[in-house]
Amino acid sequence: MRCTLPLALTFLTVLPWWRLGQVGPQDLARSMLWFPWVGLILGLGFWAGLWVFQVFSPPLAAALLLTLTVLATRGLHLDGLADTVDGLGGGQTPPARLAIMKDSRLGAFGAMSLFLALLLKFTLFLAFAGKTAAPAGLILFPVLSRWGMVLLAFLSPYARPEGGLGQAMTTGVTGETLVGATGGALFLAFLISGTPGLLLMAAGAAAVWLLSIYFQKKLGGVTGDVLGAANEVLEILALGGLLLLPSGPAISSLQFF
Repeated sequence: MRCTLPLALTFLTVLPWWRLGQVGPQDLARSMLWFPWVGLILGLGFWAGLWVFQVFSPPLAAALLLTLTVLATRGLHLDGLADTVDGLGGGQTPPARLAIMKDSRLGAFGAMSLFLALLLKFTLFLAFAGKTAAPAGLILFPVLSRWGMVLLAFLSPYARPEGGLGQAMTTGVTGETLVGATGGALFLAFLISGTPGLLLMAAGAAAVWLLSIYFQKKLGGVTGDVLGAANEVLEILALGGLLLLPSGPAISSLQFF
């Protein structure tokens, strides 16, 4: 069985992989094993980016870091957030909400969700930019959010009867894939942030469980857009948690030389 890391990398980021070849739905499901590791690649880029941006004032550094996070992922998850909130805000029944989510036009609820998500991220990045060195905790938040997508996909049924891209990412996620992704995320969380990282991961698991219950009630399950929306929510929660929790030895010792 071939390695699906390149598929996960090209799906979640703008990074290309020229010899990807033919891929199918099951390949996409298996690639979710690597989601935390793609989060690590993104996190290293964000950490290095803030280290460079700190030559500017903290507000400008935070704005540049926010821009980098959007460009690095093509705004994929922000699009999912806007579609999901449009559906939740505009529909009265699960089928009506799903129909609104399929509409490519941006509604008022989606626009508000984008504004608030970007505002919260900017504020959180500003807190990190005010520190003397780029905190290594910035590496962790995309790791936890991408792992959270795998957990949510495993816990939740697919919402659309007619199928869609997200179907492969829900029905195709096996227990083996979840265990592999969770093991990788646990290792990275402890390596990067020590005990605080593990506490954040536990809190993220609780948040994903609640999200699964909520989306099953409102939509009958999850879709690809919902997974993207969950990623945005988990990123914000992880960033806030990193600011609240004391920095472990792993964070304080990880520095550029």
